[in-house]
Amino acid sequence: MRIVGVIQARTGSTRLPGKVLRDLGGRSVLGWVVRAVRQADAVDELVVATTTEPADEAVVAECLRLGVAWHRGPVDDVLTRFQQTLELHPADAVMRFTADCPLLDPAIVREAALVYRAVPGLDYLSTSLTRTLPRGLDVEIASREALARAGREATAHHRVHVTSYLYTHPGASRLLGLAYAPAAADLRVTLDTEDDWRLISRVVAALGDRCLPYATLVGWLRARPEVLRLNAHVQQKALQEA
Repeated sequence: MRIVGVIQARTGSTRLPGKVLRDLGGRSVLGWVVRAVRQADAVDELVVATTTEPADEAVVAECLRLGVAWHRGPVDDVLTRFQQTLELHPADAVMRFTADCPLLDPAIVREAALVYRAVPGLDYLSTSLTRTLPRGLDVEIASREALARAGREATAHHRVHVTSYLYTHPGASRLLGLAYAPAAADLRVTLDTEDDWRLISRVVAALGDRCLPYATLVGWLRARPEVLRLNAHVQQKALQEA
C-alpha cells in the first residue's frame, strides 16, 4: 500500500493572501505542515501541489528550500491538480493536506495511515466525517480509484475541495471516519483570517516551534478562553462558496 501525501498550497487566498508563506516562529506556515507530515513518517512520498500562477513561484522557491517535491497545476480545479500530481507520483492512495493548517498533530496523521492500511478496500477515510477535532487538525485519505471517480463525475465546488464529492456522493464507496476525545470540534486552529493568525501566533509564542499533541493543544486552549475568543467569531466558508 503506497500512500503519497499531497499538500495543496497557493499564495492567492481570498481572505488572507500569502498566508502559507508567513513566518510562524521562524519557519513558514507551509514549513510547519511539511515538518508535521515528515515527523509522522506515514507517507511514502510528499508533494506540494501549487498553481501555475506567477505569484506561486514563491511557493516553488519555498519547496526548494524545504527539499520537498512540487507540482504546478490549475488554480481553481484543485481536483485536477491532485490527479496530475498522482500521475507524476503514482500511489494507491492520496493523503490530502492543506498548507494553512500549521498545528497538525503527527500522531493523528500516522494513525490515519495505519488504519487506512489495516482496513482492506477502503475508498475514503477522514477525521471529519463526524467532526471531533478542531478545524485545522483534520486528515483524509482517498484511494486512487475513488479520486478517479471524483475526477470523472465531480463538478463546480467539488472540484475545488478535491474530496467533497466522495463524502457527499458515496455511492458504493466504503467510507470510514475517525473520532477523537476529548471532543473539540468547536475550536479553530486553521489559518483563514487575521484573527486565526492571532490565535495561532499565541499558541506558538507560548508553546514553541514544535509539533503539539492534540490533547496538549486542546488543553492549553481550553484553559485560556481569552485566546479562544480571538477567532471564535470566524465562520468557515460553506462548500458552495469556494
